[in-house]
Amino acid sequence: MASVHESLYFNPMMTNGVVHANVFGIKDWVSPYKISVLALLYEMTSSKITLPERRRLNKLILPLQQVQFFMLSLCNLPCIYRSVVCVAHCVFLCRFQGPDLTLGQFLKTVEECCPQTAYAVKLRLHEMADGELKDMEYFFSTLPTPFTAFDSEAYKTSVVGLFMRHMLLAYNKLSFSQVYKLYKSLQHYYHSHYAKPTDGQVCVPTLAADDSDMDLTSTEDTVGDRADKEELDTPLHESELRCDNTPSRGPLSQKQAEYFLARQAYLLKNDENKALRPAALQEELNNMLKFNPDFAEAHYLNYLNSMRVQDIFLSAHSLLHYFDRLILSGNEGKSNGDEGYGRSLRYAALNLASLHCRFGHYQQADLALQEAIRIAQESNDHVCLQHCLSWLYTLEHMKGSESTVLTQDSVKMAAHFCLPYLGSLDIQSLVQQGAMQGKAAHKLMDALKDTEILHWKHSLSELIEISLAQTTSIWRMYGKSTMALQQAQLLLNMSSLEPVNFGVHQNNTEAFAVALCHLAELHAEQGLYSATSEIFQHLKEQFPPHTQHSKLWMLCDLKIQFERHMNNRKYHLAEPLVKAMSALNKTEGLYRKAQVLKALNRSTEAYSILQQLQVHCEKTKCTEIIIRVMLSTAELHWESSSFSTALPLLLQALALARQHHLQSLASEAILHLAFTQLMLGIPEQALTVLHEAMEPILAHGAVIDKGRAMLLAARCHMAVAGFRLKGQGHLGQHSAALAVDGLNEAESYFSRLNCKERLRDVHYLQAQLHRSLGQTAQSNKSAMNFRLLDQELQSPAPPVFMQL
Repeated sequence: MASVHESLYFNPMMTNGVVHANVFGIKDWVSPYKISVLALLYEMTSSKITLPERRRLNKLILPLQQVQFFMLSLCNLPCIYRSVVCVAHCVFLCRFQGPDLTLGQFLKTVEECCPQTAYAVKLRLHEMADGELKDMEYFFSTLPTPFTAFDSEAYKTSVVGLFMRHMLLAYNKLSFSQVYKLYKSLQHYYHSHYAKPTDGQVCVPTLAADDSDMDLTSTEDTVGDRADKEELDTPLHESELRCDNTPSRGPLSQKQAEYFLARQAYLLKNDENKALRPAALQEELNNMLKFNPDFAEAHYLNYLNSMRVQDIFLSAHSLLHYFDRLILSGNEGKSNGDEGYGRSLRYAALNLASLHCRFGHYQQADLALQEAIRIAQESNDHVCLQHCLSWLYTLEHMKGSESTVLTQDSVKMAAHFCLPYLGSLDIQSLVQQGAMQGKAAHKLMDALKDTEILHWKHSLSELIEISLAQTTSIWRMYGKSTMALQQAQLLLNMSSLEPVNFGVHQNNTEAFAVALCHLAELHAEQGLYSATSEIFQHLKEQFPPHTQHSKLWMLCDLKIQFERHMNNRKYHLAEPLVKAMSALNKTEGLYRKAQVLKALNRSTEAYSILQQLQVHCEKTKCTEIIIRVMLSTAELHWESSSFSTALPLLLQALALARQHHLQSLASEAILHLAFTQLMLGIPEQALTVLHEAMEPILAHGAVIDKGRAMLLAARCHMAVAGFRLKGQGHLGQHSAALAVDGLNEAESYFSRLNCKERLRDVHYLQAQLHRSLGQTAQSNKSAMNFRLLDQELQSPAPPVFMQL
């Protein structure tokens, strides 16, 4: 399982990757769409409408202008009620706030309520769009007239009246050049409704035809200043994702930008498959930054998007631009005083350190982290220092150094400063390190139990998922497949505690990907390949190849295919998978390459790779691979009949597996040890050793391991029966009967996996055994099955007594 700290973004302005509306500094924007809403309100207040139509229009007008009314009315509420209203507003935003409607959608909605009013609105917009600038000026000058009547819907304290006053104040702040831009955008908004749509139209509606910036909130004309800024802020790096041949589009409104960024950030965190593809999102962000280079949150989303495609240059460039714009805009300074600027600098350095950690640039990450620690110490920011300490032990762990002491200190400091999120992550990191160091399972589960209390107490849904996925991985590593299956099912059937927005019904995080991969491996081990295919089909749909967690299921799928081909001895099909695995995980790819070379009788090359791999794994402390390398090296000694030479290696592998409580690898080492003793002519001792591993293999092992264990036990019984057949017939007959039962069970296990190569070996041994017992009919049946499989496979069978 990947490190749980790789998914952290220590961003002070964003929570869980979602851009909140309050960081944008909501301003009073006058847009063509809002002019259409004003025209509708004007016609509703000045014309005669039937009562049913008026009711329908009143219901319609609320979602069109209630967001602006809320921002005004919230300021007049007492402080004790503001938190409650804010919660209600969040619910409202999830339901109603979205991009501005096109003119066609707007008129169609109004026409469904009142066709007469829709025609009047259309006529009013036609007079302004096809007329002159003075027609729009005249429209705004006539808006205050309904305020004189007390019984009008547009009375100054009503919902409609507040909205109209809000727009009038914003319009009166505009300079002449900005009024002219608004008029041109209104013309484009109106005529685009009647223009024929072109191919490749962008889903986000455009509001201006020209390439100039339309900042309608400023009281000054800043065209010259903006041009200078655009010249200075030209990106230093043109990403390959950018499509320069696309037509230039106008800027989005403030509400459109907020909705677009919040939606994409939420989807990138919870369901990356539903977010825009990297190229499309990059195009939208480039268009947004073209008209507003100081849009800090757009730079941060650009950073997240660049991380999806592992673009190190553009991701670092966007991250630095985000914090530069955040400081220059003064948002931090206004909310937190002068301290806000230093806070942004501290977290900028910390984010930069985490970025370099992700790409393996440990020296640059260490420098950025030391800078963040220095600034945090100067400002006496204990929370930032705690984040730095968490990243410090993460960095040391990535570099292969011992970080247990740092992690323990981080847990204590997180508890002291009441930071449950960081404290829980630190404990989970300690558990992960303990599992790699061979700590007992019950100690690790006790530690995880304490963190789960914190998770449920503080409703930390994301950490609950990570904890369950980590528990699944630990049980899998320890060889307890039943417990791993239970934990994976518990995670997949758990309802998320986080709010579900934008049609996302499942948090498609790394934890879910890890659990599904373990589930696929467990099904494949039991021979349920159709169920495994369905799981991978679901993984491909939820985590497409371009997403950041797709490497997990890709590697898992390749490993399952490789093991299946190797069990069937189809080495020509397993060999091409090695390159694909090496691209995802070099260590796994190198180990599988050695396995293929060994199977192809290229022992010298296989031995050389295994020795290199063992040295590398000893440096990185990868105990599982070390044990597997020792077992493979012992198998190479078998090929040269050096069974006595293989014994020390097998005993060392068994001791290492038991020291780290790796039950599945310990059982595998016992199988190899029993086979070696059988080849050395001591089948009684082999049976004694084999009985130690039989129970865990039958309880938690894969089907192929169960078949191999039963086949090896049957061969040991055959050897014992052949040795004692003369003189002690009773004991010999008993061992022969146990051998028959063992071969029958091995046949059933190999049949479930359709391992024809191994079934051929079983039928050969069955025919030989039945013939020695005088059971001619059973012997002929087994001989016929062997002959049929031998003709079907059309490949020479390896010596059955030299294979485990």
